[in-house]
Amino acid sequence: MVEWIISDGLTEYETALAFMENRVNAIVTGQADECIWLLEHPPLYTAGTSAKAADLIAPDRFPVHDARRGGEYTYHGPGQRVVYVMLDVGKRGRDVRRFVQDLERWVIGTLDAFTIRGEIRPGRVGVWVQRPDKPRSADGALAEAKIAAIGIRMRKWVSFHGLSINVDPDLSHFDGIVPCGIRDHGVTSLVDLGLPVSMADLDLALRQSFERTFTPPAPI
Repeated sequence: MVEWIISDGLTEYETALAFMENRVNAIVTGQADECIWLLEHPPLYTAGTSAKAADLIAPDRFPVHDARRGGEYTYHGPGQRVVYVMLDVGKRGRDVRRFVQDLERWVIGTLDAFTIRGEIRPGRVGVWVQRPDKPRSADGALAEAKIAAIGIRMRKWVSFHGLSINVDPDLSHFDGIVPCGIRDHGVTSLVDLGLPVSMADLDLALRQSFERTFTPPAPI
């Protein structure tokens, strides 16, 4: 069983970290079910284990938190659906790379519900969309923008953290960092792409895509 939790309002980052710590420990010891937690945070920046100081452009703009997850700097804030994924990867094949690929496929399947083609790019973490409405690059390639970020941490084969999808955040808030260390591409959202999608719409698509993407864990 995977428990789904949806939190209204804005959840403080420290509250989320404490919940994940406790829930992951309980999953490890067999005292709790796996969990998917959908929420929004107040505006903040998080630093992953690969974060570079130079990529924090505006350190005083919003609170900066040490996320202890993989990846670099990212932004969380209102209008962005944060999805914390506490799953037993030990029972799901013990393959971290495959698990991250499943997270990517989950996001892509979710975006497909809104006729958005999400794509993966080698060397660029997250899920990307092409922007034919934006100027092409010098080599003639279509402009691209990031719509979803992915970053996880593992403890005894149980995952922490997860992903975020931009529904309608203030995109100017990303200007205070170099998102995930990538300087040459922008950031977008569902509403920025012209789709009036609500959080409830996205949550439904996330759940449907999850059930198509992830198989139940194998029994021990």
